[in-house]
Amino acid sequence: MTPPTSISGTLVTVAPTGAESAKADVPSLPVTVEEVVATARDCQRIGASVIHLHVRDTETRPTLDLARVREVVAAVREATDLVVQLSSGGAVTDPFEARLAVLDAEPDAASLTLGTVNFGRDVFSNPWHLIVELNTQMQQRGIVPEYEVFDLGQLATLTRLLDRHGPPHGGHVHVDLVMGVPGGMPGTAQALTACLPFLPEGATFAATGVGRTSLPVMLAALSAGGHLRVGMEDTLTYAPGEPVRDNAQLVARAAGLARIAQRPPLSTDDARSFLGIKPMEAVR
Repeated sequence: MTPPTSISGTLVTVAPTGAESAKADVPSLPVTVEEVVATARDCQRIGASVIHLHVRDTETRPTLDLARVREVVAAVREATDLVVQLSSGGAVTDPFEARLAVLDAEPDAASLTLGTVNFGRDVFSNPWHLIVELNTQMQQRGIVPEYEVFDLGQLATLTRLLDRHGPPHGGHVHVDLVMGVPGGMPGTAQALTACLPFLPEGATFAATGVGRTSLPVMLAALSAGGHLRVGMEDTLTYAPGEPVRDNAQLVARAAGLARIAQRPPLSTDDARSFLGIKPMEAVR
């Protein structure tokens, strides 16, 4: 396989909320529509071009309720130019039907996890039939997938998926290596390097470091020509003994490191072109 395609800039994705942390435990976690919109504005201003959304209900609990998901998507689009990427993973307890239904909210992009993985004490289930159905529906609806990889073998699943079902909408394969999840691959430079030869030809990748692996994974990804995902979904500690203040703090660090690497953050327009997503004026 050839090395992944490189570009002069860095795609910075913010994952502000997730489905795991409770608002009662993390008061700065953005869970209301207003909090998510304010976070989106701040993070775009600092350097994010993609927002990866998990949605919470009025009681701050994770939800895939379609009306609520549509409300959040519309509010973020009204306030920002960010690429709106919905999670099709939801929470580990969500049924497959509800996870598929989030595509009805018509996001620009959506995550697509390529295999089942132990997720701490839980199991994040992603059987082959669900992978194929998500991929097929995204192709049909014009939604760009971000292929989520929690372990090396899931890259073999990606190759199998592309061989049997063709390229994603937009034609460009973009992978997010999710590293440091208890049960998945470790958040180390060695693990990241091990994945690169198995990326499909012409694919690009981002990397997500969970918890204390956030900083080493960012540095390893940038050194290998990759892109970055950061946010309070993935880490709540900025430094030892120092809680994260907000998502903008994490995006600012990622954007600063990207500039040090002489690959500054991509604009939202450039991110859309890079990922094969239609321009913002075509969405509104």
